[in-house]
Amino acid sequence: MKKQDIKILLVDDEPDILEILSYNLSSVGYQVFTAKNGVEAIEKAKKKSPHLIILDVMMPEMDGIEACEILRKTKGLENTIICFLTARSEDYSQVAGFDAGADDYITKPIKPKVFLSKVKALLRRLREDEGPAEIMKVGNLVINREEYKVVNNGEELILPRKEFELLALLASKPDKVFKREVILDRVWGQEVVVGGRTIDVHIRKLREKIGDDHFKTVKGVGYKFVE
Repeated sequence: MKKQDIKILLVDDEPDILEILSYNLSSVGYQVFTAKNGVEAIEKAKKKSPHLIILDVMMPEMDGIEACEILRKTKGLENTIICFLTARSEDYSQVAGFDAGADDYITKPIKPKVFLSKVKALLRRLREDEGPAEIMKVGNLVINREEYKVVNNGEELILPRKEFELLALLASKPDKVFKREVILDRVWGQEVVVGGRTIDVHIRKLREKIGDDHFKTVKGVGYKFVE
């Protein structure tokens, strides 16, 4: 996807931040839209269907956490990448943001070059999503990426989002060993701090639901999916 085709919605109640970030994104070719609060962000998102929403946490009328929860339930925006802007002291906001459905966060203040680099990294997920087929069939397993549905031996399973994304990643290339750092980057994002056993816990849950034989641990490296 070309930069000029990518739509980014910036949401912040501080005009200076909107102006600076908007200018930097527009200068490299992205389509940029802005909103001053959560209510306006939801309205703009419904009209523009952005690929990426960069959302401040603390805003009047409706804060970013509430807006994110609504956006995640809005038809057509379920898979939009949502990234929060948080102050360095707002650790609680980062946790609340992930609980609300955010994909990542950017800590303010941030230098323009670092900001653009972070946006570029977030948008790589668009290309990853475009790569595999929307419906993957691997043995008796059917993964519908568009509807976030999994059917195993004819039985529909309801998986939490991170479990689904982890399964979809591994099953996209059966027998390929995905390194732990790659899994963390693709599923949790480069700057997300998670415990060392986070992947192990999610793999254990997938084994319980789909079958132990489908997931192989490569000691000291990572995991792979086996048909």
